[in-house]
Amino acid sequence: MSVAPPSPLEIVRRFMTLMEPLDYDAALKLVSDTCEYINPPPIGAVRGRAGIRAVLEPFFGPTSENEFRVLREAVSGPVVFLERLDRHLFGDKWVELPVTGVYEVHDGLITYWRDYFDAPTIMSQLPAS
Repeated sequence: MSVAPPSPLEIVRRFMTLMEPLDYDAALKLVSDTCEYINPPPIGAVRGRAGIRAVLEPFFGPTSENEFRVLREAVSGPVVFLERLDRHLFGDKWVELPVTGVYEVHDGLITYWRDYFDAPTIMSQLPAS
């Protein structure tokens, strides 16, 4: 009996679960090396595992905990939509950001990832440096 490969939704859920403890090595194995990752300005777009890591590591560097609460999810073929509440612990303060993520999964890898959020919402909550 053969085992069915994971669905696009299962791949994206696993990716988000691995990102909570910032297990970049394991999480990025679920991402294509040609994946396009897009954020609102000023962040913009990057491509591939190294580009994604270069965006995520500096942001998550000062966090001690991260939580990605999935509020709603929808799937259409290889496309997965997650409405999330991203929570990040900076020092002793939780910062929350509503996010909608759009992912595309092919051959078991995320090939496209775009997050929609309001950058001033998170910037206004960050602790002063």
